[in-house]
Amino acid sequence: MKRLIIHGDPGVRRDGIIEYDGEEKHLFQVTRNGDWHGPDEVQLWCVIGDEDEFEDYEKRNFVPHWLDVETADAEDIEVVKRAGDLAV
Repeated sequence: MKRLIIHGDPGVRRDGIIEYDGEEKHLFQVTRNGDWHGPDEVQLWCVIGDEDEFEDYEKRNFVPHWLDVETADAEDIEVVKRAGDLAV
């Protein structure tokens, strides 16, 4: 599990699936930053991981401040599944 900061908006939401760094990763959490006051473009702060790590995420079996942080541009993210079934 790690935190991924995406510069720009590739159009993904919570429960989506992206291809990042050659692997498919699930989006457990997506926080949108920079709409009003902030950088020139929106940033998505995501918690991503493998499908088998979802139970640890649900039970908060991790420390958010200790997650590895990586950054990527929206153009570098390939969207496999945009969002979960309940997203509007």
